[in-house]
Amino acid sequence: MGIMTDSHGRRGDPPPTPAPLPVPVADAHTHLYLQGAEASAALAAAAAVGVDRIVEVGCDVPSSTDAAALAAAHPGVLAAVAIHPNDAAELADLPAALAAIDELAARPRVRAVGETGLDYFRTGPEGRPVQQESFRAHIEIAKRHGKALMIHDRAAEPGGDAPSSHEDIFAILAEGAPDTVIFHCFSGDAEMARRCAEHGWYASFAGNVTFRNAGQLRAAAAAMPTELILVETDAPYLTPMPYRGRPNAPYLVPLTVRALAEVKQLPVEDLCRALSANADAAFGGW
Repeated sequence: MGIMTDSHGRRGDPPPTPAPLPVPVADAHTHLYLQGAEASAALAAAAAVGVDRIVEVGCDVPSSTDAAALAAAHPGVLAAVAIHPNDAAELADLPAALAAIDELAARPRVRAVGETGLDYFRTGPEGRPVQQESFRAHIEIAKRHGKALMIHDRAAEPGGDAPSSHEDIFAILAEGAPDTVIFHCFSGDAEMARRCAEHGWYASFAGNVTFRNAGQLRAAAAAMPTELILVETDAPYLTPMPYRGRPNAPYLVPLTVRALAEVKQLPVEDLCRALSANADAAFGGW
């Protein structure tokens, strides 16, 4: 079988550079350490199209340590640190890992604790209590250090008898949420968006909002108040259309921003200004 291609090039090739945005915005969630590019080059490519700030997100102690170091070295980078829920369910010594995250969260360029939360898609019933324990611990870390909480929320396959990750996350947050809560790669529907908005929580939309089968996500974006929307890549994953399946990176944020502008029925420039202000508010400025 030959190499898979689409109408826009080889599947493994980086997508072409999109048109620059009229007003700079931030990529609210990315993983440069998984993208294979040197950080300075990736940041320069993003800045050239109007993505002048990023949040580098760790998923375990090593990547969180690296994220904090990258943020300390680059003025356009902030860090988020955490144990990913799937990793939390598999660690031999979760308390030690959480202690390391607690220390990292105290650093001034670390502005969020995440990504943490619940993932009922890749973790079965036996691991869910540990995920919930870890989520509660991350919430306490975020509150103790006055940092935003960045949530990973992935439900199980539809049609099964698994509990709802959405409902379990809302229940745990009801025990006492930090001042700033961000649902990374928002995966809920319009009703969930309205529930988040009632609490003043942010919904961060990634490239999957552009997918053809993502009508529910577009409805959620439409329902979410503009002042509570963030944009992200979650790169190297979730590359926006028309390049789905090819490598993602912060320089592709403009594709998602323009799709969101259509959903929100706003001029791109107006949405960019809102997204920029929202990111500064959520993360305390760069």
